Amino acid sequence: MNRFSKLSVAGSVALLAAAIVMLALYGGNPDSHADWTYEIVNTFAHEPNAFTQGLVFEDGFLYEGTGLNGSSELRKVELETGKVLRTRKLPDEYFGEGITIFGDRIIQLTFQSNVGFFYDKETFELLQEFSYPTEGWGLTHDSEHLIMSDGTPMLYFLNPQTFEQVRKIMVIEKENVLWGLNELEYIEGQIYANVWPRDRIVRIDPKTGRVNGWINFKGLLAPRDYNKDMDVFNGIAYDPAGDRLFVTGKCWPKLFEVKLIPTK
Repeated sequence: MNRFSKLSVAGSVALLAAAIVMLALYGGNPDSHADWTYEIVNTFAHEPNAFTQGLVFEDGFLYEGTGLNGSSELRKVELETGKVLRTRKLPDEYFGEGITIFGDRIIQLTFQSNVGFFYDKETFELLQEFSYPTEGWGLTHDSEHLIMSDGTPMLYFLNPQTFEQVRKIMVIEKENVLWGLNELEYIEGQIYANVWPRDRIVRIDPKTGRVNGWINFKGLLAPRDYNKDMDVFNGIAYDPAGDRLFVTGKCWPKLFEVKLIPTK
């Protein structure tokens, strides 16, 4: 099921405007500009029923937040096999979104319910609920603040204890704002973001909001792996110890370790 079917009318109009901006920004072909492409290093199994909204790698395991009302979960996953080792299902009224790990807690957003959850990392025990005024899309952190997206050009830097907003930035390229910022990962001082609904990741300066690069992942999933239940490219996880980057998509049957290749 596509995210668009879950949007409010206002949200749909906003994302239509976003698509128009993207077309204007890249002269009618948003895939024509890229600073990096990719090389597949390893391929791993991925649960095809996982509507991936958040992805994190820590201590040898993947942690994944999935979406859709009635199917949303928090999962701990064995990288090498794709086996789900631990789950916590969200109540059916919640559409799960981005996750991040901060210390010994996992934090998970929801789409349009304005509610998020703090869990114990080891047990997945629910520790606390919190609220926020926007939609919830992607979530990461820079070791000091949580960083949250809501599908608009804004990124919000939040207190990791209280979830209060500390500051925000607007993501801009060539004086144009960038809509559709989705799943996030903080990598070596830069924010990487999936841009819904494209097969692309944008790299953002966390101080200024300026775009400083694009990664084109077109063709990542082979045509033979497609099926009617699959959705868009989404999910970024980074292993700093091994300098490994992992990407996948919503209900994709595979997760990829990739190496970035400069295009110029």
